[in-house]
Amino acid sequence: MNSAELVFLVLYLLFINLVSQGQLEIGFYSQTCPNAESIVKSVVREATLADPRIPPVLLRLHFHDCFVEGCDGSILIENGAIAEKKAVGHQGVGGFEQIMKAKQEIEAQCPGVVSCADIVAMAARDAVALAGGPIYAVETGRRDGRVSNVELASDMPEVNDSIETLKSKFRNKGLSNQELVLLSGAHTIGTTACFFMPKRLYDFNETNAWDPQISPSFLPKLRGMCPQHGDVNARIPMDPLTKDKFDDQIMRNIKKGFAVLASDARLYDDGFTRQVVDFYAGGSKFAPDFATAMLRMGRIGVKLGSNGEIRRTCHAFN
Repeated sequence: MNSAELVFLVLYLLFINLVSQGQLEIGFYSQTCPNAESIVKSVVREATLADPRIPPVLLRLHFHDCFVEGCDGSILIENGAIAEKKAVGHQGVGGFEQIMKAKQEIEAQCPGVVSCADIVAMAARDAVALAGGPIYAVETGRRDGRVSNVELASDMPEVNDSIETLKSKFRNKGLSNQELVLLSGAHTIGTTACFFMPKRLYDFNETNAWDPQISPSFLPKLRGMCPQHGDVNARIPMDPLTKDKFDDQIMRNIKKGFAVLASDARLYDDGFTRQVVDFYAGGSKFAPDFATAMLRMGRIGVKLGSNGEIRRTCHAFN
């Protein structure tokens, strides 16, 4: 083989490798499954009409999927005791039925084409829009992962993490401190359980007192919703003022000491994240910046081309 033939062979192999790995792009399925996005949107809309709590559930599902092994649908897998979805950090995560339904309808039209990971991302996008949030295009082309292990979910952000821990966990995923604030803004819709509140309300940092970031005028309301010896499974809105509407009220809540979750309140413990909260609490472009942060999150650890698979069903590997 002469030098010219060798150069051609190397370039050809590089080209084949790039093609096999693929890339994320808007409209990835426009030719191979043109109805995929409309099917997901229809399923999400129908589910939301039946249960208005669905949008925050699907939004949270996408976040939890991306933070373990990347946005690869690993949280959907049901593989017994080791299943990722059984991790403590995934408590209360739902939306699986809606993803499965969308997958079934898509498979009926385009078998073996659309990944479950992409369906999760599209469903989160549609959920945000249905809650009154920004309408944005989702990049698709992800492959489904081949690993689901509860031990890999040990580094999920937790409600009682310090601000330094939260920043570190987001930084490890390639996300900035500003994106930490923006993605925490997802708490503008949805509820949390009183299970996550006792430390903040009654024993903050083992002091037998409450979190000093809670406004004195808000403390009795929070304690009333989650009494010390009450039902830990009771659900309370994360944004009591506009709980079902996607808006920037959550940022004003944090600034005023009305944050419900400890992790949201921690955003005011750090000089930089405090400035970011103040910026978005002032009526600036929270919605479009949130959409951009969602796109960035949707790129975490994606599997492309031959690095993953297109599952036949979302709850099991092929």
